[in-house]
Amino acid sequence: MAIPQVMSGVYLTQHGGPEALEWRDNIQVPQTGLGQVLVRVLAAGVNNTDINTRVGWYSSDVTGATDAVDQNVEAGGWGGALQFPRIQGGDLCGVVEAVGSGVTFQPGQRVTCPINLPRPRPGNPTGFIALGSEMDGAFAQYCLVEAADLYDVSASPLSDEEIAAIPCAFGTAENLLTRARVTSGQKVLVTGASGGVGLAAVQLAALRGATVWGVTRAPKAEVVKSQGAVGTFDRDAELPADMFDVVIDVVGGPAWAGLILALKPGGHYAVSGAIAGPIVQADLRDIYLRDITIHGCTHQAFDVFGRLVELINAGRVRPLISKTYPLRDIAKAQADFQSKAFPGKLVLIP
Repeated sequence: MAIPQVMSGVYLTQHGGPEALEWRDNIQVPQTGLGQVLVRVLAAGVNNTDINTRVGWYSSDVTGATDAVDQNVEAGGWGGALQFPRIQGGDLCGVVEAVGSGVTFQPGQRVTCPINLPRPRPGNPTGFIALGSEMDGAFAQYCLVEAADLYDVSASPLSDEEIAAIPCAFGTAENLLTRARVTSGQKVLVTGASGGVGLAAVQLAALRGATVWGVTRAPKAEVVKSQGAVGTFDRDAELPADMFDVVIDVVGGPAWAGLILALKPGGHYAVSGAIAGPIVQADLRDIYLRDITIHGCTHQAFDVFGRLVELINAGRVRPLISKTYPLRDIAKAQADFQSKAFPGKLVLIP
């Protein structure tokens, strides 16, 4: 099949509400260069980071939760100011359509990649750019990716939609668990446990042999348990003190001090999200007198996603997908995502 010159997709034209998303049928299909691969997008997941970027939540000027951003920002992307228009979408499952010189991938291979694409350089060993933020992502029919960032998932028993639900959620979760050094026999608490990252963290921590609890609303408790948790706590409940070896947090907000107290002395707290609010307060004595280690987790080492791909190809992980949508219905999908009515992941189909 010949590759068309133009494609359909969604442009983010500015920071703002759903009106900032613009459907286009005349976007130029990118051309492959040295070491690059043109991927035809089969499916793309919906994530908090897409919405955070759209509304400009990553700006230091914003101090509230994602759904409370009501101001104009100039530098609201992961790495500061975005170049508009931008094709978002950090969750990619696709098939190789064309390759540039020096590439060993072949047309027809099914591929995926992490949302955080490592770009280390002298003086910045944890540098990265984000797919759908600093470079165009998967919310279009085609996506141009560096071959070095791609992984072959042709052998995986997972569906295209399931693979598209993995990079951001499971990549983030695996990175959190890796940084917090979660091992067999530990007690782990996961906040936001019914969401994409939360359910992934529950599943992956249980796979490591940890005993896992989740924080979620009662109607979603059974879903969290079905992914490997032994129990749950309501979001408004007081947590037991000194119980957990590790807390995996993607929520932040007013509950933060209680999460620190829920850790045993010497425990590890790992964070990669703050949808309930980025400004938190706690007693520093509860941290340093109890030897608590805090991990801020965004950069992913190469082996984190590589290890995850091994689980994908072996069929040892499987995300929960609640609903799929045509890509054209992205505003509806993001509204449903923000409603928190659906556990797990929502996926867009170009």
